[in-house]
Amino acid sequence: QVQLVESGGGLVQAGGSLRVSCAASGGTFSSYGMGWFRQRPGKEREFVAGISWDGDDTYYADSVKGRFTISRDNAKKMVYLQMNILKPEDTAVYYCAATLASGRATSNYNYNYWGQGTQVTVSS
Repeated sequence: QVQLVESGGGLVQAGGSLRVSCAASGGTFSSYGMGWFRQRPGKEREFVAGISWDGDDTYYADSVKGRFTISRDNAKKMVYLQMNILKPEDTAVYYCAATLASGRATSNYNYNYWGQGTQVTVSS
């Protein structure tokens, strides 16, 4: 079983940058694909970015492509989401998740473990 803890959320102005992190413990971290999801106010949780177990494959929602970058460090059991050119519509609770599914996993149902989330607020 994998435990996930997000950190690094906060308040940032539009156009700014922020990096959120996710620390994993338990399980074999390098066995899992990882993903970031977000839940905006009044909306359902949505996929943001994913990364394969070895970091060779990354994929993004169209809404963040070119602005966000997902990465991982298997030695440190960490996954990161670098967010640039932030917009007010990026305001959300950001969740880290782990999946054993093969291939690209973009649905909530693909993921086995979830963190508690970290709030990101982008002011206009």
